[in-house]
Amino acid sequence: MHRPGIGSDFPRYAEVRALFSGLLRAADAVILIAAAVFTYWLRNDDLEMPAVYLVAMGLAVVLLLNVGQIAGLYRFDTLQRFPVQLGAASLSLAAVMAALAVIGYLTKTAEVFSRLWLTTWFFTAYAGVVVARVLAARRIEGWRAQGGLRRRVAIVGAGEKSARLIRHLQSSPDSDIVLIGVFDDDRVRDSVEDVPFRGSVRDLVAEAGRLDLDEIVVALPGDRPDRLASAMNELRLVPANVTVCPDMIGLTMPLLGVEEINGLGLLRVYRRPISGWSRVMKAIEDRVLALLLLGLFAPILATIAVAIRIGSPGPILFRQRRLGFNNNAFVLYKFRTMRDVPGDDGVVPQVRRADPRVTRVGAFLRRTSLDELPQLINVLRGEMSLVGPRPHAIAHNHQYAALVDRYLGRHRVKPGITGWAQVHGLRGETETVEKMRARVEHDLYYIDHWSLWFDLRILLMTPFVGFINRNAY
Repeated sequence: MHRPGIGSDFPRYAEVRALFSGLLRAADAVILIAAAVFTYWLRNDDLEMPAVYLVAMGLAVVLLLNVGQIAGLYRFDTLQRFPVQLGAASLSLAAVMAALAVIGYLTKTAEVFSRLWLTTWFFTAYAGVVVARVLAARRIEGWRAQGGLRRRVAIVGAGEKSARLIRHLQSSPDSDIVLIGVFDDDRVRDSVEDVPFRGSVRDLVAEAGRLDLDEIVVALPGDRPDRLASAMNELRLVPANVTVCPDMIGLTMPLLGVEEINGLGLLRVYRRPISGWSRVMKAIEDRVLALLLLGLFAPILATIAVAIRIGSPGPILFRQRRLGFNNNAFVLYKFRTMRDVPGDDGVVPQVRRADPRVTRVGAFLRRTSLDELPQLINVLRGEMSLVGPRPHAIAHNHQYAALVDRYLGRHRVKPGITGWAQVHGLRGETETVEKMRARVEHDLYYIDHWSLWFDLRILLMTPFVGFINRNAY
């Protein structure tokens, strides 16, 4: 049977990955311009667009290509995941149109544009961008259904390390990797995890052209640097990507790139989160949005305060010491939702379903997360962020730090009003260690992958999946 990728008419994986990214960018630019011209013609019955319209079109193209890059709109590995692409397209075009609106307001040119034209342009361009993704995904699906567009990978090393690597590569049912064979100068078995042994490293170099390889992964044991050096010297002749598998297979730590110190390449697995200009940008984001939200919600805040005062005796605000950035304590503010019933030794136990301490007004506030709004004051004071791991009571920190691995890693950044865990439904009572462990995993993922765009994504998701949740009571 003819093997796809060897003398076949199917495109190579690396070539398609690069081409699709460029073609999608070009397609989006054409779609954006065509949608603008078409909607203008549809409304005005002519194509003589004013110069300011042409400037808006150019700005929109530049903004979309850059915002789309940040949002993952051009990531090849997500082209067949339609919900991901749909979300990226929605956020990217919404951000572009919002930016154009702000620019129009600041330059006092907003009144020049037809609102009907802008709205029609947005939805027409959105439909075009989505259709382009559907067509691209179908083309990729067609190639893969015929056995093409796979990454052809050879493994160097036939020991236990290569066995662990192969098990990891085969663990994903949607993997696009085809393992061609195992090569090693020491033949210790006929196959490794059902991948056949095909010869020495020199055999691999000799057959590389016929095998049409995309990747070669070297998985030799770390205690034999002489074998590694010899293999790498041989593989310099092969026209394929060559990577070295570290001895960390199966470890749950991120790989953030390679750092060079005095000419020595080192794997970077941790870094100081949100530092330098990132810290400045996040601080600006927090202060500006917190001020805007306080102004927007001022009538709601006043109404809630009156309702709490009428509903039950006690203070309007609930204050409790929490641990924040770098384990520093601060006083967190919330609207009071319970009768003033302190716990033993001053500790307030977690609220449970149908908890008798919760007032009628408090039940509504907790269910809608409106009780969290006073934390905007904590954000303005620099004690919290809009987005980050939720701060827990100090007693709960001590409890779970002993039960959940890397729990205290949450305190490497400021706590937040909402977070990656909350928009995934991980909020409310944590009656089991497993629930807290899942929350911590999401918090650590956020810390390791932080960006302003990630913050914006969480903030946009929060009103729909973060505030109102069945686990909030």
